[in-house]
Amino acid sequence: MLNGYPILFSDTGGLLAMGIIPDMGWDKPWVYGPLLAAFHWRTTLWLPLAAQVLLVSYVLWLVQSVFAPARGGAHLALCAVLAAGSTAPWVASTLMPDLFTPVTILGIFVLRFGRGRHLLAAGMITAVAIAAHLSNLVVAAACIAATLALSPSSRRAWRPALCLLAALGFLFASNWIGRGKPGISPYGSVFALARLVADGPARAYLGRVCPQAGYGLCAWTGRLTDDSDQFLWDPQGPVWADDRPIGEFTAEASQIVAGTIRTETLGVATHAARNTARQLGRFRLGDTLGADYLDVAVRPRLLDWFPPAETRRFDASLQARGLLRQAAAPFDVTQVVLVGIAAAACATILLRGLLFVVTPGLDPGVQATEGRAWQLLDPRVKPGGDDMGQRVLPSLTALILIGLLANAFATGALSTVHDRYQSRAIWLLLVPPLIALQNPSRITSRAK
Repeated sequence: MLNGYPILFSDTGGLLAMGIIPDMGWDKPWVYGPLLAAFHWRTTLWLPLAAQVLLVSYVLWLVQSVFAPARGGAHLALCAVLAAGSTAPWVASTLMPDLFTPVTILGIFVLRFGRGRHLLAAGMITAVAIAAHLSNLVVAAACIAATLALSPSSRRAWRPALCLLAALGFLFASNWIGRGKPGISPYGSVFALARLVADGPARAYLGRVCPQAGYGLCAWTGRLTDDSDQFLWDPQGPVWADDRPIGEFTAEASQIVAGTIRTETLGVATHAARNTARQLGRFRLGDTLGADYLDVAVRPRLLDWFPPAETRRFDASLQARGLLRQAAAPFDVTQVVLVGIAAAACATILLRGLLFVVTPGLDPGVQATEGRAWQLLDPRVKPGGDDMGQRVLPSLTALILIGLLANAFATGALSTVHDRYQSRAIWLLLVPPLIALQNPSRITSRAK
């Protein structure tokens, strides 16, 4: 609403094409583009924006319902705080699949701890969310592995795993049918190579094996960039300048990545850890709010496929006029401050949860066999009982922290460090403290 139009990114143009032409492209799953087309009906991009906002609201409603029967007033209050003081509205207003990363984390929580008629919808949403962005495969796998390791015999423990399997199956089938390449991420090695080249290990490897190895990339030895985005997208760069089919380059990239990891293992691991740590702390607004490349990547698509009024709405937006970053600056300060407060609150919630589990006799309803810290995420709690806050709220907090760490690894270590990658999920830190404030009787320990 502040922008006067949905927030767009240069990749939004390709995603629009993916759903209209249709064009499967090569660098993204065939998920978000068709979803855009299913909602915009070639009339206005406000419709998919409305769908995204309602989706986030619905998933938050399901999370609240795990702790207590959801109430309209409490739900609106939660959404109002997130809208005013977090990155959530900016992510939900941007027509990119980044929205589905927090939905993945929250969906896994609902499937593990929720009950009732909404579980089927939650499962479908979570499966789509996992498939919508390749980094979500890493995020989902980390969250599911953490919870499965604690109680693999529980039937509820396998609900999120089924969603991950469904997402993997869809990606495999869509790549096979649409691109003729069976696989989960047929071109993933290109992105991995870009990261290894930018960090240095791949350049060191190529310096040793070229020209004997016969790679086409050997011709670029000594000229390779330390900017992974430039490596990937520069028309005069090594990926595109030689006019090689992307499939041919991918095969070579796979060999170079394997050789680099095998011979530069320590360097690869060191850079991955460093980039993950850098990504964890990068969550400012800004790098999706500019007008960069929108005039060539998105506006022509609006002219070709939408009514003339849609282009006029886009042109009148703050983003198209280069004013959105300035307008967003006060909100950015607020969300950074609240993230710091929320992080401290989440640490307190985790500590209370650990004390509840590991302290014998803290609560008369806890059996002696449950006095182990590894059961913090154990879903075997009585819905609506007093331990919903004492055990399930720490579980939600732990899943969010695991998801944030996995997201930082999947984007920082495997792709590149950008604020938008962590800002898309950092707002989740506010959710556990806000739920605690709304349910104080369930969060406070009965032990005096």
